Amino acid sequence: MTLQKGQRSAAEMKTGFQPGKRHWFLLTFSVTTLLLMFFYALTDGALINHDPLLTTADWAGYALCHRITERSFTIYGRQFPLCARCTGMYLGAALTIAALFLAGRTKWVLLPRKGLFLTFLGLIGLMGVDGLNSYSHFFPNMPHLYEPRNWLRLTTGMGAGLTLGLIVFAALAQSLWWEPQYAPLVKNFREFAALLLLGLVTVALVLSNQPALLYVLALVSTAGLLFVVTALNTAVLSVIIRRDGQATTWSATIGLLLAGFVLSVLELGAISAVRWTMTGTMVGFPGL
Repeated sequence: MTLQKGQRSAAEMKTGFQPGKRHWFLLTFSVTTLLLMFFYALTDGALINHDPLLTTADWAGYALCHRITERSFTIYGRQFPLCARCTGMYLGAALTIAALFLAGRTKWVLLPRKGLFLTFLGLIGLMGVDGLNSYSHFFPNMPHLYEPRNWLRLTTGMGAGLTLGLIVFAALAQSLWWEPQYAPLVKNFREFAALLLLGLVTVALVLSNQPALLYVLALVSTAGLLFVVTALNTAVLSVIIRRDGQATTWSATIGLLLAGFVLSVLELGAISAVRWTMTGTMVGFPGL
């Protein structure tokens, strides 16, 4: 049987979220790096306040997040680069992207089928409800459903982030590949449940309040933010310069991805600089 462009064999399509052999080295390297970061974070809590990685992450988060202290988690008293909700959202995006990459689905471009995708969208809806309820507390006379909590912000943000990562991953794959694989990135509710479980475990790790874990997860959430912005920039740029859908190998994508990353750094830096000039603080907004 001859496969048409963009199709995969039944044997290839049968596999679930399992790392391919070529991804084991990257997975091992990543885990080793995280363990070294654990060790660093545990050596001296006082170093956290002047940590260069977290300081850089602060400036990235400052561009897109309100960074209100009361609505953020802390490490040894040092505020996360992102608020609780944004931490959950970009952690969720990072988890989805990592799972799809390790499963070897880098060229799969279709969103889940209707019923499953509506379930993903429902996670965004939950974040929206919690966000509106939380926002209403800025105005004491406004009605609200319940008392907001950071663990709720984190959890609903995580659900929305899982969906965000899925959409961004599909958009990037469609913009890059000459021969994409026309298959849904998440095939069934079992895979959805696996992603959701991964997200809930990550939420539990944040809520464990272990400094080493918090240090790593704070950086991973910022990495998720950078990936989302870079992916969107890359997709738009590829269309503008008419190089969308031309890559056949990863080496052919390096130029576009690097350009998307540089644009992201410039954009986030510019937004942060303007906000700093206007407010003079990296913590929340004056008066809130």
